[in-house]
Amino acid sequence: MSVRDPATAAPPFDLARVTDEVNRHGEWVDRLFEEVGTVVVGQRYVVERLVIGLLAGGHVLLEGVPGLAKTLAVSALAGALSVPFQRIQFTPDLLPADLIGTLVYNPQQGSYFVRKGPVFTNLLLADEINRAPAKVQSALLEAMQERQVTIGETTYKLSEPFLVLATQNPVEQEGTYPLPEAQVDRFMLKIKVGYPTREEELTILRRMARTTGTPQAKPVAGPQEVLAARSLLSGLYMDERVEAYIVDLVVASRQPARYRVQGMQGLVAFGASPRATIALALASRAHAFLQHRAYVTPDDVRAVAHDVLRHRLTLTFEAEAEGVSSNDLVQRLLDAVEVP
Repeated sequence: MSVRDPATAAPPFDLARVTDEVNRHGEWVDRLFEEVGTVVVGQRYVVERLVIGLLAGGHVLLEGVPGLAKTLAVSALAGALSVPFQRIQFTPDLLPADLIGTLVYNPQQGSYFVRKGPVFTNLLLADEINRAPAKVQSALLEAMQERQVTIGETTYKLSEPFLVLATQNPVEQEGTYPLPEAQVDRFMLKIKVGYPTREEELTILRRMARTTGTPQAKPVAGPQEVLAARSLLSGLYMDERVEAYIVDLVVASRQPARYRVQGMQGLVAFGASPRATIALALASRAHAFLQHRAYVTPDDVRAVAHDVLRHRLTLTFEAEAEGVSSNDLVQRLLDAVEVP
């Protein structure tokens, strides 16, 4: 069954007008990918997901072994967008005050003043986030969810756009801590970063294996362009059947038998929360925007489903014993739930 023509929706949807707005406010997107590509070799999928998170207002978690350009991709994105950017290296001895800031006493004036931490920025790169203990990881929760932090008795709003882009190493590596479930759920997307191809690695060698003159991203857009594009997402058309498809995917993760999902019984302890439904809808809209479309299709939903759902499925010991990953289970959901 095909998605109904958005021009026939009720209330009336002005497809031509919204498409024109999408093209006008999204003309910087292609230039952004091109500029980031002058610094980061390959990894187009990763950069696209970073931009989806930025447009949808959702934080992004990147997982991969060291040396795969996770940090470079984030810094290049910040340079191409000309937005304030802070990087903090998470270590086992990091304190919450090192992240959000603290009150400092001035003995000459006999009063305290606020020294703000690196969280006061537009793009915050939390590098190797799972190398810090839980109390530091938890310090990010208020900033990620409420877009504000509290220092002493005063609450400070963070500037927009605000986005946490965190990198983590696989938890099997020495010196890593698993992230709390509440914090993991705050990330809209979790991206698995893989190795480059042989041809890409040869380009990396020629471009980066030098002591001077490594490439830097030049600004192609700014915060206002990002916020203007973000404001358009809610105006993109989403058919009722696409909305139902999103809900069915999430509910199927909690009730696989109801949707006749094969091979999931006893493997999922907890399915995706309603926050996943919201994240999947927003990410689908952002994906449609990147394709310069004014409406969302099931293909947009399927394109981002792995990144939205993989970290929201809590697997049982049986799944781990059988070597079944959350990626495998998300694919089983996509295979079982009927596409409109």
